[in-house]
Amino acid sequence: MKPKILFAALVGMLAVYTAWGQTAEPTVTFHDKANDADVEMSPGESQTMNAPLEIKLTANVKADSYWSYKCEWKIYNMKDGESKPLVDRFDETTSFTLTSSGAYGVKLYITFTDGDGEEVEYESEAFTISITESKLSCPDGFSPNDDKINDVFEVEYQSIVKMKGVIFNRWGQKVYEFDLSNVDQGWDGRQNGRYVKDGVYFLNLQAVGSDGIKYDIKKAINIMKGLRDYDE
Repeated sequence: MKPKILFAALVGMLAVYTAWGQTAEPTVTFHDKANDADVEMSPGESQTMNAPLEIKLTANVKADSYWSYKCEWKIYNMKDGESKPLVDRFDETTSFTLTSSGAYGVKLYITFTDGDGEEVEYESEAFTISITESKLSCPDGFSPNDDKINDVFEVEYQSIVKMKGVIFNRWGQKVYEFDLSNVDQGWDGRQNGRYVKDGVYFLNLQAVGSDGIKYDIKKAINIMKGLRDYDE
């Protein structure tokens, strides 16, 4: 091989190597409320979670200064495919909240452009996130007597995206209310710092699930603290 041809071949190989050196290490992160832990996903991984789920997308681009680039995130319902994305974002870092049940794909596309206008395309493997269908239930009563057994009124739920609950006494007076922001703390049977009296109370609970199911629960709640006097 002549020296000039050899030199040109080496330059070509170097250019290809440099071009394909432009890449990314994208991640999808979210907080798992059930385990109170942050989760980081890599391309090709899958998770099943409850809604609402806020996901943060980070491109982590690896590029030489010679190259400019444009990012594109696509979030799509798996049944429709990535050609019909729910979200099309062009930021390196962005976020989105999944509120409907189903399986979703997340992919990152990057177009790298060098100083001569040459373009190199990057496409990540898909992240897969499945959102569960909704569930909602609550107890018929509890006994807030500090014996560590059934002391708190707790709502059990899964993939509920809207919730509003109010508990009334038998005279129709509101003694407690909750929504998604405070439902996990439960009700300890107190009103204004004091335990309410034993008896029957009434729950009015409306909610909407990730699958579109609407819940309208109206039921009696029995409070029985036992023989100890908590009202004095």
